[in-house]
Amino acid sequence: MTTTDDELADFPRLTERYQRELLAHCYRMSGSVHEAEDLVQETLLRAWKASADFQGRSSVRTWLYRIATNVCLTNLEGRPRRPLPSGIGTADQPAGDALEQDHEITWLEPVPDAAVTVAERDSIRLAFVAALQHLPAKQRAVLILRDVLRWSAAEVADALDTTVAAVNSALQRAHAQMRTRALTEDSVADELTTAQRQLLERYVEAFWRKDVDTIVSMLTAEAVWEMPPFTSWFKGRANIAWLIGNECPGGSEDMPMIETRANGQPAFGLYMRTPEGGFVPFQLQVLQWNGDPDHPELSQVDAFFDTRLFEKFGLPMSLPGDFRPDPARPAAPPAAAPPAPR
Repeated sequence: MTTTDDELADFPRLTERYQRELLAHCYRMSGSVHEAEDLVQETLLRAWKASADFQGRSSVRTWLYRIATNVCLTNLEGRPRRPLPSGIGTADQPAGDALEQDHEITWLEPVPDAAVTVAERDSIRLAFVAALQHLPAKQRAVLILRDVLRWSAAEVADALDTTVAAVNSALQRAHAQMRTRALTEDSVADELTTAQRQLLERYVEAFWRKDVDTIVSMLTAEAVWEMPPFTSWFKGRANIAWLIGNECPGGSEDMPMIETRANGQPAFGLYMRTPEGGFVPFQLQVLQWNGDPDHPELSQVDAFFDTRLFEKFGLPMSLPGDFRPDPARPAAPPAAAPPAPR
């Protein structure tokens, strides 16, 4: 029995070996951690059913990525892209305007670092995945397969049942679209600098005290704050200060945070005190740094109000009334990987 045959014969082990990187791939394609989990399960189910016909013309890994890509393309047919509020074509909102929600839009979601392969964090940062969503699905697939997975044009053409010329043309168009958004697949550092860690500790403490001045002092002058499903987004310290001071319902000692990681970026589950005294999930914040790790500021905060994400990130669904945030608290435990198909 060959190595490939051995891999396919032990399908549970195959699932365990590849599902985390397949989840990252399906997430890049779909922009949703919930959809990506379902797409990985469909990929593995199709692979299990087709395993007897596998001819070994490629590695098992490449074969699985080919199945996953086509599962994603089928799923994306006729579906709208998943944006962030700043990507739906509206201008940033001035302080004082009414906030509007839109639950009809299928918003982009963050993904837990713990659910995907660590080596792939550099290609799942939130801004990069948001930019991918502006590409037609097939261009998206070509860019990911060529630039992220480093497949040859011939391998991509074979996977997508098209020609090398069509792949090269799609990649050229995808690159042009990504350049208009000034985004590339840059590396994300795994380790925080001392200055970054200290800023995050101050950030947790400032939210606990609802010290708006301190919060916005940690932002760049042109920082962006957005909050799906609210279509509004805010730019600049003054606008963001007004937003937190006037629209955030909590007061001092009402908003503890628990740290986690999303899209290769620092993230926090923010909780809100209830009338009964305990705390419940309020929003999941994903933070983006400026480019100076020794003099850090936050250039963007994406605050997701989908509280289902707390469970995906392994965060508790409630906290006791005597809970107090500890800025030095370790990151939240890893979220469980999606179960293997039965």
